[in-house]
Amino acid sequence: MTTTTTTTKTAEAAPVLEASGVTMRFGGLTAVRSVDLTVREGEIVGLIGPNGAGKTTFFNCLTGLYVPTEGKVSYKGTVLPPKPHLVTQAGIARTFQNIRLFANMTVLENVLVGRHTRTKEGLWSALLRGPGFKKAEAASHARAMELLEFIGLEHKADHLARNLPYGEQRKLEIARALASDPGLILLDEPTAGMNPQETRAAEELIFAIRDKGIAVLVIEHDMRFIFNLCDRVACLVQGEKLIEGTPSVVQGDERVVAAYLGTPFEGEPGAEEAAEVAAAEAAADATPAGSGTDDVSDTSEDGTSEDDTSEDTTTDDGPQDATGTDAPTAENADSDSDSADSTSTATDDSSARSTTTEGDPK
Repeated sequence: MTTTTTTTKTAEAAPVLEASGVTMRFGGLTAVRSVDLTVREGEIVGLIGPNGAGKTTFFNCLTGLYVPTEGKVSYKGTVLPPKPHLVTQAGIARTFQNIRLFANMTVLENVLVGRHTRTKEGLWSALLRGPGFKKAEAASHARAMELLEFIGLEHKADHLARNLPYGEQRKLEIARALASDPGLILLDEPTAGMNPQETRAAEELIFAIRDKGIAVLVIEHDMRFIFNLCDRVACLVQGEKLIEGTPSVVQGDERVVAAYLGTPFEGEPGAEEAAEVAAAEAAADATPAGSGTDDVSDTSEDGTSEDDTSEDTTTDDGPQDATGTDAPTAENADSDSDSADSTSTATDDSSARSTTTEGDPK
C-alpha cells in the first residue's frame, strides 16, 4: 500500500520524469517490483530505504544502464531508449555511489568530458581543427569554467582530479553531470563519507541546482539531510515502494521506522517466510529436551534405590562396629594370632644372626 501526498506547487508543475510499473528481475530475483515515481520541474525528490532495497538498481533502470524487465520510463513525455548515452542526450544526468572521475585528467578536463553530448563537431572537425571546431571548443571551455565557478573550484581548474580532497571530488562529479545541461540530475548518495561541514555545503549546492530550474532525484542514507532537502520522499523496501509523500509524512510512518529498525509489520514483503521460521522455532522449543531424566525416574520406579544398594553391600562385607569398621570374627582372630607369632619368630631369628655376626673375630 502506498501513501501519496503532494503540495499544490509541485502538483501544478509539469512532470519531467515518469516511471510506471518499473520491474527489474535478475533470473529468479526481483530487485525492483512495479515501482511508480514522478519527478516534476523544479522539484527535489528523495529516495530512501535500507541497504539492498533496490534504490541503485532503480536508478540504473532510469538511466539506461539496465533495461527494465517490465514498465517504462519517460522524460518529458518521451519514452527513453535503453542506452545510457541516449538518456544523457535526452536530458538526464547522474552521479554514482563511488566517485568515477578521470583521476589523471585535470579538473577542467573532467568537466569538458561532460560536454561531449552537447557539441556537434565530429572526427573530421577534430582532425582538421577548423574554425567551427575552435569555436565549439572555446564555448565548451567557457561553459566548463562557469560550472567550476558555480561549485567553487575555478581556482583548481589545472589540478589533477586525484589530488582533490574527497568533498571536492564529489562536487567535481556533480559539475561534470551538469556539463551536459540536463533537465533532471540523479544523485546517488552525494554525501557518502562526508563530514558535517561538507554535507552542509552539498545541501546548499543541491538547492542552488534546483534554483537553476533543474529537477533533482537523490538517494541518501542521511535522514536529517534528506528530510531537510526534499519536497517529497519515496521509500523502497525489498524492491517495492512502501510510501511516498512529504518528509513529515514519511518520517512519521510506522512502517518506515519498522523497515529501518528491522521490526516486521503486517503485510511486509517476506512476512510469510518470517512467520514460517517463527513457527518452526516455537515447535523446536516445545520439543522435550531429552530422555536422561526419564531414565533416572524409571530406575527409581523399578525399585533399585541407593538404600537397597547400601544394604546389599553391608550384608556382603559382614558386621560392622560403631565406627563403621568391620568387627573381628573368631576366624579372623585365629588368623591374626598366627600372623603375630610368625612375625615374632622371624624377628628373633634376625636378631640372633645379627649378634652372632658382630661377635665373630676378624
